[in-house]
Amino acid sequence: MISILIVNWNTRELLRACLRSLRENVGEIEHEIIVVDNASRDESAAMVRNDFPEVHLIENTKNEGYARGNNQAYEIARGEWIWLLNSDVEVSANALPAMLNFVRTSSTRRAKIGAVASALIDARNGTIQRSCRTFPTPKALWIEATGLPKIFARSRKFGFYRYGDWSMKTAREVEQPMTSSLLVSRAAIEDVGGLFDEQFPIFFNDVDLCFRLKQKGWTIWFCPESRVKHWGGASTNQNKPAMIAESHRAMRMFYAKHWRFECSKLTYRATLWLIRASGRFRFWRAKKKSTKS
Repeated sequence: MISILIVNWNTRELLRACLRSLRENVGEIEHEIIVVDNASRDESAAMVRNDFPEVHLIENTKNEGYARGNNQAYEIARGEWIWLLNSDVEVSANALPAMLNFVRTSSTRRAKIGAVASALIDARNGTIQRSCRTFPTPKALWIEATGLPKIFARSRKFGFYRYGDWSMKTAREVEQPMTSSLLVSRAAIEDVGGLFDEQFPIFFNDVDLCFRLKQKGWTIWFCPESRVKHWGGASTNQNKPAMIAESHRAMRMFYAKHWRFECSKLTYRATLWLIRASGRFRFWRAKKKSTKS
């Protein structure tokens, strides 16, 4: 069985489209769908109850965040594989079968697959979104800060953080794919101590999960044959300045958890300063833009 976990916050119509696409394209595969609604104000929960009675709905009385919402769903999930799905995606007929086929036909070098990610197809223009990154090491962040990756995007030397030299049209092992559509092994989740660390309520819970999987020797793969339509940012764009501030707070916590003793004190402190400074600049820019609009 496949357990499909979806956390929703005020994205009723996108959630409706997502659930409709699952009903139309995943029906022949044994599965369960668990939707966690984080106290939406747009009657999302009522829509799920009325239009999709087959869905197991958890209604929170307050916004518990993305990490806690998924953990709530995981606590009751029964599947051997857990499909983390955002409410702002629509799955194609091959989305789940392609990932399952990838797992089942994997060679020995892929024997310890922890997760498989779909290709995210931009719902607005039909292009493949660059949805995979390496881990945000100090080296990666400092090179990003120089602006050189924008100039030499396809350079392996400067564009490696965003896999700039890869077309994303072929399968490959990756470090950090977006969890908009990510199939994760229950065995891997249990091996790394659980699904999401709730000290990262919105951002970096996915990076932390991937990091823990890699630490335990599990591999993470990108499967281009699995395709989902992705709108992107439906929840986080509802308050962009606040989300930018939260993302940089989460990044600092991620560093405190994983890099405090993995690099020199100077590198660690300098990188934390960089994260804080770039966060303040992005927050100021977003605030200024929202004030104008």
